[in-house]
Amino acid sequence: MKDELKYGTVSSEQAMELESGYGAHNYHPLPVVIAKGEGPFVWDPEGNRYFDFLSAYSAVNQGHCHPYIVDALYKQAKELTLTSRAFYNNKLGEFEKFITEYFGFEMVLMMNTGAEGVETAMKLTRKWGYEKKGIPENKAKIVFCENNFHGRTIAIISASNDESCRENFGPFLSNIERVPYDDADALEKILEEQGEEICAFFVEPIQGEAGVHVPKDGYLKKCHDLCKKHNVLFVADEIQTGIARTGKLSACDYEGVKPDVMILGKALSGGVLPVSAVLSSKEIMLVIKPGQHGSTYGGFPLACAVAKAALEVVRDENLAEKSFKLGEIVRKELHNINSDRITTIRGKGLLNAIVIEPRDGLQAWDICVKLKEHGVLCKPTHGHIIRLAPPLVIKEDELMEALGIMKKVIEGLDK
Repeated sequence: MKDELKYGTVSSEQAMELESGYGAHNYHPLPVVIAKGEGPFVWDPEGNRYFDFLSAYSAVNQGHCHPYIVDALYKQAKELTLTSRAFYNNKLGEFEKFITEYFGFEMVLMMNTGAEGVETAMKLTRKWGYEKKGIPENKAKIVFCENNFHGRTIAIISASNDESCRENFGPFLSNIERVPYDDADALEKILEEQGEEICAFFVEPIQGEAGVHVPKDGYLKKCHDLCKKHNVLFVADEIQTGIARTGKLSACDYEGVKPDVMILGKALSGGVLPVSAVLSSKEIMLVIKPGQHGSTYGGFPLACAVAKAALEVVRDENLAEKSFKLGEIVRKELHNINSDRITTIRGKGLLNAIVIEPRDGLQAWDICVKLKEHGVLCKPTHGHIIRLAPPLVIKEDELMEALGIMKKVIEGLDK
């Protein structure tokens, strides 16, 4: 078997058996093993090529193993990887200046994972609520949207209404409120009733994990204005929607909304290593004093070099503009699929979803397995939604080839 391999030292079957036998069962992956990646493509150990239409949940916007980013990793890894924040290093300040100017904020707090970014923002907004807004001690509340996905920590799942995320993990964090997504009137009501004790409103500009739910035009702007009226911080979780995924640098840009706090992650490193960032103003960020928050790896030199290169790729290759243009093509071609199984097509840029009607024993999972067998990797969510998020570097002819495969597979389900 080993002689038949093209990449790596174990077969696809062996890799899956090893994970099942030695790893925690906290994921349910599609039955495919990835051993190599380049641009919009991945290969299994046996050398079969696939279009990657998940992009590691939008972490690989710049494509797999982008040479510019990998080169930055290699160069920095030979000089210095980690110092901790006990000392200054020569990369952090340079990157902090770069990212704040690039996104139009005054300050940044660097962390590693998206979940850490959300936790950081929760701590930051609570502290601001006590020290700047004057909320009485231990009374600060944070408002989230229903059907959100911000991560898996205890604090974050306290804000979730997905019972599969919450079952037997309690007790949960108090002073968390939820309102329906895409319902600014519901936010207005809770702000009018409890606004004096609310420090922040957290929102995904597009709910990705929930199935690429795109809110009505004007929703973000109205929510932002309501937060300003009630002296509540508007916090945008752009971990999945940011960094050009939706056709703008950040999804909030569609409505000209400047968040008080913006959280970034995933594609901030181009999928090379974990990097996250919380961006805000000096007035908000400086409520955190030395020793009150941090991470040994947060802002480590290797991450700063990689993240700077990853953002330079987004800028220099015009990936936001490309994502917008290709997203228009995706939705047009999906609408041309002749299948009454498809009930809805929605998205922005290259973050899109096909909503299907499960029938004949076929759910979204089964369709994704069939797509995998024909060379396209997608990820189902909630049983009836197929999420489509290819790397933004995909070429138009490559995109059309993959969409042609989808059309053939989906239309063939009824033959």
